[in-house]
Amino acid sequence: MKQLKLIVVSLLCLALLEAQSHAQDRFPSRQVKIVVPFGPGGTTDIIARVLAEELKNRLGQTFVVENKPGADGLIAIQELVRSGGDGYTLMLGNVTTNAITPIVYASKMSLNYERDVVPVMRLVDVPAFLVATIKNFPPKTVPEFIEYAKKNSEKINFGTTGLGSYPHIDMMVFAKRAGNLTMAAIPNKGGASGMINDLLVGTVQVAFINVASTAGNVNGGMLRPLAVVNHARLSAYPDVPTMQELGFSGVGTIAWQALFASAAAPREVLEKVREATAQALKTPAVIQALKQQEFNMVPTNSLEEAKVWLTDDINNWRNIIREMKLEIPN
Repeated sequence: MKQLKLIVVSLLCLALLEAQSHAQDRFPSRQVKIVVPFGPGGTTDIIARVLAEELKNRLGQTFVVENKPGADGLIAIQELVRSGGDGYTLMLGNVTTNAITPIVYASKMSLNYERDVVPVMRLVDVPAFLVATIKNFPPKTVPEFIEYAKKNSEKINFGTTGLGSYPHIDMMVFAKRAGNLTMAAIPNKGGASGMINDLLVGTVQVAFINVASTAGNVNGGMLRPLAVVNHARLSAYPDVPTMQELGFSGVGTIAWQALFASAAAPREVLEKVREATAQALKTPAVIQALKQQEFNMVPTNSLEEAKVWLTDDINNWRNIIREMKLEIPN
């Protein structure tokens, strides 16, 4: 009798394993969620929605974007880890939420980020402007801005999306490299759009903001680009020099966007998502949508390559944060 029970239990276990294997083979068999750590309309949200549509076409299931803004990505990361063990919850994150936040807010996390979250694929990187207000702010070039800041330190505010965000750290690095300039950080929880509003009304004088978000106001003469943070000058803005041309190589962030998953998700599922994403990035519709935003296509080629890339980037930011002696209040 005992032997019969053992056989029955063994058969049930085999059947369960086979069912799980088939379920993975059929992935996705239901709706997949892509969590975005910002509100609708921003750079990360745009990329997530472009990708979601193409993944739906390729994998035959709806990919729905769910906006989970707040706490510099902590809310979205926790949602990913909490519900992403089967691969049906993914996250579209950027350099702030998925490289800097895990460092500066490590004590606030109820999880081990580097153990519990894995990158599926780096997708694009995003050029930025060092952009200035035109409200009572005369500098038109970076050298003019540095000279003005040295003489008018009490008049210079710079925009950030929050303490510890990459626009904040970038300006700290720039200020140090430019001769220890004194400027006050003005955080804005509204993301790039909030920073732009501060520039338009003159609450802040300068900020590092991605080109896609600022292009309309720059083209309309409402904001003044002093420099571009990119590998080379942008064809649409040939007269705007790069930071490295101005002697500030390595200052400013070409902010990447990447797709993430819970480390608990089956490798077969992660590989299927990675392959479908790689194919999606080669389609004319996706290429056009991303290129018109001035995004650079920089996909990683394997799960292993993505992991090495993210580890290197986190270590780089850890060194920068240590050098800047950045302290985030609890």
